[in-house]
Amino acid sequence: MNKIFLFAVTLLLLSLNVYSQERNFEKDFFSNKSFRNYQNVQLASPKTDNYDLKHYTFNLDIDSEKNYISGNVTANFLVTKGDKDKIYFDFNSQMQVEKILYHNQELNSRFSSTYELEVDLPSKLVKGTMDSITIWYKGNPTTSGFGSFETANQRCDQSKPLLWTLSEPYGARDWWPTKQSLNDKIDSIDMYVTTPTRYKVGSNGLLKSVANTNGKLVHHWKHNYPEPAYLIAIAVSNYTEYIDWVPLDNGDSLMVLEYVFPCNIDDAKAGTADIIPTMQFYISLFGNYPFDKEKYGHAQFGWGGGMEHSSMTFVSGFSHSLLAHELAHQWFGDKITCGSWQDIWLNEGFATYLEGLTYDFDRQPYYWKSWREKNKARALFADHGSVFVDDTSSVNRIFNGSLSYSKGAYLLHMLRWKLGDDDFFKALHNYINDPKLAYSYARTHDLQEHLEAQSGQDLNEFFNDWLYGKGFPTYSFQWWYNTEGKLLIQVNQTQSDSSVDYFEMPIPIQLKGENKDTTVVLDNNEDGQIFEFDLDFKVSEFIYDPEIWLCAALKETNYLGTDIISEPNSIILFPNPVTDILILNSQSNIPLKVVSIYDVNGIKVLSGELKNNSISVKNLPAGFYLAKITTDKEVYAKRFMKK
Repeated sequence: MNKIFLFAVTLLLLSLNVYSQERNFEKDFFSNKSFRNYQNVQLASPKTDNYDLKHYTFNLDIDSEKNYISGNVTANFLVTKGDKDKIYFDFNSQMQVEKILYHNQELNSRFSSTYELEVDLPSKLVKGTMDSITIWYKGNPTTSGFGSFETANQRCDQSKPLLWTLSEPYGARDWWPTKQSLNDKIDSIDMYVTTPTRYKVGSNGLLKSVANTNGKLVHHWKHNYPEPAYLIAIAVSNYTEYIDWVPLDNGDSLMVLEYVFPCNIDDAKAGTADIIPTMQFYISLFGNYPFDKEKYGHAQFGWGGGMEHSSMTFVSGFSHSLLAHELAHQWFGDKITCGSWQDIWLNEGFATYLEGLTYDFDRQPYYWKSWREKNKARALFADHGSVFVDDTSSVNRIFNGSLSYSKGAYLLHMLRWKLGDDDFFKALHNYINDPKLAYSYARTHDLQEHLEAQSGQDLNEFFNDWLYGKGFPTYSFQWWYNTEGKLLIQVNQTQSDSSVDYFEMPIPIQLKGENKDTTVVLDNNEDGQIFEFDLDFKVSEFIYDPEIWLCAALKETNYLGTDIISEPNSIILFPNPVTDILILNSQSNIPLKVVSIYDVNGIKVLSGELKNNSISVKNLPAGFYLAKITTDKEVYAKRFMKK
């Protein structure tokens, strides 16, 4: 390991450390004390596929001083398969089921596995009918994941208790019986939470009423938009409440309801004001705020980041990056939700990229450049991983910061570069407003279809390489002038993982010299490809990817000189491909003296005087090479392949 490499590694680690401090990363489980050792989990039960959830009514009794819950839920559902006399829910067996009522009849039930509640019905369900069931339960939830049901004290005031839920990805079943899978959104909910009178409750939707009943407060929240189980949430504490208003183009205003700790009120007001231009920016790109008939809001909680519960995000702080990231999720993650945790990048990659776009479109060059540099460095940290999640039983793998967040965001950034701004943003607008996907689920192919329809490009190769493939490319460039004065650039690439044969991408190169500059694009699709340019100035500076578009590394740029005649017809190399002895023949009888052979990285690997116009290449590894041949007058360059 040479000193230059050590310095580069040090810079990378420093940049990642600064990044983790500067950006309060949403799912940074590496440093989050609330994270449980929850890498491999039992997935959602497949036996919940015979009904479609329509409405949930929650009646919960909660005290933020106690890690305990009691109450009931009523599930209204449409029967989609009428062949069973049982119904199943995803629910944690650590909770105690007190009774279950179905048509006023009490039913028998049991936990058939750790997370599967099996309920006996008096008869088979009838396909196409609406039905309902009510489950009474209580207990101390066994919290999992990022802390699915947590109690703590406010960080700024340890005397004040706090309770919150965070159910992504598999935690909803820890505190209520549900369908944990990503195939059924609950169309609407009524959330009734009873607490001591000193507390407020934050949740999804609109606060319809707060009633004093038997010396306690019953908070009624109603949410009339479809949402998956993991986005339903509650937060309970002695919140201070205030409202930010976002002016809309139609003359109306959108309410942003803020529930914050009293000891953080000044920081909160300073931070949440930033949500106004951010909301307006997202609306300009993607259309109306998805829950505009209700509200947006924040409830402060004790976890070390943020969670995008639909219409009310839970946050630990009020930095621009955190608030922008979570607001972006209201479109990408909440309005359209990934249809499998394999495609979590459709949630997290988008939110990470939109956070960056607030710097780009607000024209803050320093922060936009910093965002690109740090996310690229973070993405390149994972040299053998794919954005596509190959193990959804591992929470660590689903929410891998390098892959699902930074590389997912850079995948979008490269698509923007490849398609151009007009087609890219129109395609995203079409995707997020597709009536087949809105308030439902999507997979990557749904996004790809919109990108292809708008741009006319076939993106199969792109997604195969960058989404499903692992790792990233590293580029080497050689450049020189031929005798006609034209600039030639050769591109060579290695891949960090063998899952990808070759990453095909248009590569931007900035060329400078003689007080002039231009940017050329190398439409690179094979190793050793050479591009020719006729410029009106002599290049003295070669800059790879000046605007940081590509999620790729650079090994070197190597200037080969100006005295090379490229591919002269008078010089023949044979056999080509060669196995042992390379013969060089001059058709014009020019005496050939010395040959130097360079590999694809521009490194001299062999040199010597010619004997009988031949040289042994037997010991060279297989691959492509460049031979520089010296005569009395000139230096020639010819390419050959070693088998």
